[in-house]
Amino acid sequence: MGLAVFAFLAVFLLIGTAGLLIFNREGMVQRLSAAISPRTEEKSFLSRLKMNRAGSSLKAVVQPFDKVLPKSSQEVSVVQQRLIRAGFREDAHVRIFYGAKVLVPVGLCILVGISGLSHLGPFFVYTLALALGYLAPDFWLGRKITARQLNIRLALPDFLDMMVVCIEAGLSLDQALARGVEELRPSHPEISDEMGLVMLEQRAGRVRSDSWKHLAERVDLDVVRALVTGIIQADQFGTSIAKTLRVYSETLRVQRRQSIEELAAKTAVKLVFPLVLFIFPSLFVVALGPAIIAISESFQKYLSK
Repeated sequence: MGLAVFAFLAVFLLIGTAGLLIFNREGMVQRLSAAISPRTEEKSFLSRLKMNRAGSSLKAVVQPFDKVLPKSSQEVSVVQQRLIRAGFREDAHVRIFYGAKVLVPVGLCILVGISGLSHLGPFFVYTLALALGYLAPDFWLGRKITARQLNIRLALPDFLDMMVVCIEAGLSLDQALARGVEELRPSHPEISDEMGLVMLEQRAGRVRSDSWKHLAERVDLDVVRALVTGIIQADQFGTSIAKTLRVYSETLRVQRRQSIEELAAKTAVKLVFPLVLFIFPSLFVVALGPAIIAISESFQKYLSK
């Protein structure tokens, strides 16, 4: 009996493995071909070409509505700075943003008219749709900035460790920066993009300190400002760049561990409100409910007598 069960399981596993190989044959062949003859550059070029086509079509639709909203040069500069922090650096992105602030309210109003929500109160519903549509691009941009800053904050220790390894191997600061950008671009594209701009500014002839200061202005993070200050001071006073980066990387990891411990310590306090409002009443009902029912029944029997 045991031999029959073992034979059945072996045949079942063989059939299942053969089925998976048959159904996933195309993906397996692609992975093998990619491993044998990698064509990552061609694929990246094709993906960039598709993204450029999609972006050009979006620009063609949204950009004509750019001039509908009145705006000052100061407001445009603030919006452009926010777009740069979110990773959108082209001039066309500003026009797309203002075009979206026109198209999104119009689209919401059309959606309200089609769905029939205007019967609840036309003035209130259309005003709410216009306000939400006008503010939706700002909310979206704020979320993009927050997500990008979080990714940069989390990836910064890994990037510093890579630079420390490169500098201790004999590379200069600029060469270590270029090597770190090249190695960490697949896993941490946000910080690699920002550090790549620093590298390009230095190659264009800008002073190293100015390039790193521009990085702090673009990213707008306290940890990046402290890093830039440390690198500039180490460069000016001739101290070890590798030691500075290693100490700062360890400091960032300690700060991350302390913030996690702080959040864990706050959990007990935050659990008081759901315990008092939701869990304790249900426990009281379960514990005291039968007793209350029994007491009420006994009182009814006593009163009936």
